[in-house]
Amino acid sequence: MSLSKQELFDRIRRDSWQLKLSVRALSRKYGVHRRLVREALASPVAKPRKRPVRTSPRMEPYKKTVDDWLRADLEAPRKQRHTAKRIGTRLEEEFGVTLPYTTVRDFVTARRRVIAAEEGAPVEGYLTRHNVPGADAEVDFGEVWVDLAGERVKCFLFAFRLAYSGKAVHRVSRSCGQQAFFEGHVHALTVVGGVPAGQVRYDNLTPAVKKVIFRSRLREENSKWTGLHEFYGFTPFYCEPGLRGAHEKGGVEGQVGYFRRNYLTPVPRVQTLEQLNQQIGEFEERELGRRIGSRIRTIGQDFAREAPHLLPLPADPFETAMTFEPRVDRYSRITVKMCSYSVPVRFIDRKVTVHLTGDTLVVFEGRREIARHARLAGRGLERLVLDHYLEVLLRKPGALDRSEALHQARAEGTFTAAHEAFWAMAKQQLGESDGTAALVRALLLHRHQQHADVIAGLRAAVALGTCSEDVVALEARKAAQAAGRAPTVTAASPSPHRAEPPDPELPQVSHLTLRRLARPLPEDARPLPRLEQWDELLRLHRKESP
Repeated sequence: MSLSKQELFDRIRRDSWQLKLSVRALSRKYGVHRRLVREALASPVAKPRKRPVRTSPRMEPYKKTVDDWLRADLEAPRKQRHTAKRIGTRLEEEFGVTLPYTTVRDFVTARRRVIAAEEGAPVEGYLTRHNVPGADAEVDFGEVWVDLAGERVKCFLFAFRLAYSGKAVHRVSRSCGQQAFFEGHVHALTVVGGVPAGQVRYDNLTPAVKKVIFRSRLREENSKWTGLHEFYGFTPFYCEPGLRGAHEKGGVEGQVGYFRRNYLTPVPRVQTLEQLNQQIGEFEERELGRRIGSRIRTIGQDFAREAPHLLPLPADPFETAMTFEPRVDRYSRITVKMCSYSVPVRFIDRKVTVHLTGDTLVVFEGRREIARHARLAGRGLERLVLDHYLEVLLRKPGALDRSEALHQARAEGTFTAAHEAFWAMAKQQLGESDGTAALVRALLLHRHQQHADVIAGLRAAVALGTCSEDVVALEARKAAQAAGRAPTVTAASPSPHRAEPPDPELPQVSHLTLRRLARPLPEDARPLPRLEQWDELLRLHRKESP
C-alpha cells in the first residue's frame, strides 16, 4: 500500500518516539533514504514536492510570436480570436513548422491567462442569485436523438425549470417550432399546477421573439406568444444574445444536459413520441428524491414548499393549435408549413380545415375528421396514405405500381407480405390491370374490418388460390370471430387504420357471386327444400277466411 508523504512522516515520527528506533532502523523499515528520515524528524509537516518545469524546445522559437497574437486578441471581436488549432495552422503556414496540437494547446492555455492579467483585461465575475419560492422559472430547448419506430431522428427536448426548487418538466417533440414551444408551456404549467409569479427566463427564441432591439433588453414579440404569456399572467425575461446570456439561465442550461445524460442515454427506442413522453413523466417522479448540490432538502421537499406560492392556472388551457384552410390539389394533397399531406380523393378541389399541433396534423371537412397525420419535421417532405387513393386506383390500376403512396406504405409496413402475395397471384390469374384492381378492392376492406383480420383473410385467399375480395372479407370475419372481437371497425375499435366515412355514391355491400370468383365454388349437392306443407297451410287459411 503506497503512503502519501505526510502519512509517511507521521509514521516515522511515531515510531521514533514510541519504539525509540534509530535513523538507520527507520530507513530500513520504510525503505527510504536517511535524508528523508531526518527531514521527517526535523519537521512534522512534509514539504510539497517541486513540480518539474516542462519545457517545449520545439515551441521555444515561436513563443514571442504567439504571445503577440494573444495580446492582439484582447482587442479583437470575441468570435474572431485565435484558437489553439488556428495558432498551430498559422505557425505551419507562416513558419513551415508543424507542432503537435497538445503542445500548442498547453502553451496557449497557460499564456492566455497570464497575458490577460498583465494587460489588465477585465475579469468576468458572477453573483449568486437569490431565488424566492414560486417566483422565477427558466425555459430552454435542447437536441436529443431518438430511435423512433426503427429510424433514428433528431428531436427536441423542451425543459421548464422552477428556479427555487429545481423542479423540472420535460417534453420531447419533433420540432422546436412555435407549436412545440407553446405546447411545452401548457404541459409544464399543468404539471406544476400553477404559474410563476416572477419572471420566466428565455433565450431569444424565434417562436417568441421577432426582433431584438439593439443594445437593450427590449424585444419585439410574436403576437401569439404575447397572447400566451398574458393569458397565463407571467412575465418573460429575455437573456443577452449569444454566449454572454447563457449564465442568466444557467439552471435550465445544465438541466437539459443532465437529463439527456442520465435518462436519454443510451438513445431511447420507442414507437411514438407519446410513449417516450410517458416515460419522461416517470423519470421526473424519480427526480423528486434527488438533492441538488449541497442542499439539505430534496427537489420534492422544496417543491412542496414552493407550490403554494404559485399563481393559479386559468380555468381552461390555452389553445396552442394553428388553424389553416388550404385547398386540396389534384393530387389529393394539402400543403401546410411547406410539407404535403394526403386526404381522401373525394375532397379534391375543396377547401378543408387543418389543425396543426407540434406533433399532429388533423384535417376536417366541416366538423368531420377526414385525415390525421404525424407532423413532418423539415421542408419539402410529403406524407401520402395509400388508402386515400383507392377510388382513383379502381379506375387507374396501372398507377399503383410506381406510386409514392405505395412506396411509403411498404416503408412503414402497412403494405405487408400478405398484400404482395395476393397481388402477385391476382396478376397471374387475371392479368396486370384486373389483378391490380382485385388488390385495390381487397384494400378497401381495411376501411371496414380490422387490419389484422384483413391480413388473415388475404393469407387464406392465397392458400385457397382465389383472388376474390369476397373470400378475403369472409375469411377476415372468421378471423375476427375466432379472436372474439367485432368483425367490423367501429369508432371505438383500436385499429392502426382509421375507418374512413363511407361514400354514399359507392356501393357499400359486396355480393358473393359465382361469376366474380376466379375459381368457381363446388356445386351444392343438397336436395331442394320441400314446400308442400306450407302450401297446405296457405289453402287452409283461405278456406277459413269469410
